[in-house]
Amino acid sequence: MSTPWLRFLSRKLLYAFAVLIGINLATFALFFQVSSPDDMARLQLGGKRVTPDAIAKWKAERGYDRPLYYNENASGYARFTDTLFFDSSLRMFVFDFGRADSGRDIASEIKRRAGPSLALALPSFVVGLGLSISFALGLAFFRASYVDFWGSVACVVLMSISSLFFIVAGQFLFSRLMQLLPVSGFSPTIDAWRFLLLPILIAIIGRLGAETRFHRSIFLEEIGKDYVRTARAKGLGEGSVLFVHVLRNALIPILSASVAIIPLLFMGSLITESFFSIPGLGSYLIEAIGSQDFAIVRAMVFVGSVLYILGLILTDISYSLADPRIRLQ
Repeated sequence: MSTPWLRFLSRKLLYAFAVLIGINLATFALFFQVSSPDDMARLQLGGKRVTPDAIAKWKAERGYDRPLYYNENASGYARFTDTLFFDSSLRMFVFDFGRADSGRDIASEIKRRAGPSLALALPSFVVGLGLSISFALGLAFFRASYVDFWGSVACVVLMSISSLFFIVAGQFLFSRLMQLLPVSGFSPTIDAWRFLLLPILIAIIGRLGAETRFHRSIFLEEIGKDYVRTARAKGLGEGSVLFVHVLRNALIPILSASVAIIPLLFMGSLITESFFSIPGLGSYLIEAIGSQDFAIVRAMVFVGSVLYILGLILTDISYSLADPRIRLQ
């Protein structure tokens, strides 16, 4: 690996480490500002009538009996290291998430639930991106015409409708009325497509309007530049200009919007997974928030942060691959 690449990756990894420390600290502070270890113990043990001994035992079993940030009873560096924040944060960086308050291993749950989330989000992203770029190129080709006008109107209509409407309407139409697809649920077998087809279709439709308008604006901006007029002057057809020149030069803003979204695919869709009862990472996070399971919430925030930072690094790398004039700095 060349020296510029090493410098780039080293600097990015140092920034990432500092950012993750800050995110860990902010998540830790916010969670314990809302809910104390005693409150978490009462919720897990079943209410307000729990005895103090039961609360103390629950906290001791999960390490919540230690000081949060500073241990006055310790000496030296142990005042900072023998704390709940330091111990849980240090384990995060080796992806040791420990156990949830319910007793289950968090890393195993994340691995088990990552498959359904990817099965839902990956086709939605790939197909949705392909359709939005194709429709945007079509609108740019027929710009200033009735096709462009009514296509833009349709995009605005899709953007104005909440994704919840598409979910409810899709479940009623395809599941209740036509009885073609299941209302909700998931199967780890080959029949999984029956449970995923409707949420994937709804996810694509929900994003299609906004993404098509975004890509259309990029293509129209590129069409007005000098290199496009030069290509036309050389006798190239409009189709060749759009698909060869405009699309290639529009990759930078498209990559900016698309590559950074890829890490979010691993985290799942919170709303879609909840409505369709898909056992993915999105529903896992929703359940953890509802039960005030701090260990799961913090692990999911950390994983999401790591993936998002990796997505930004991939975005910078993809810039240099799409345009050789851009150098990694």
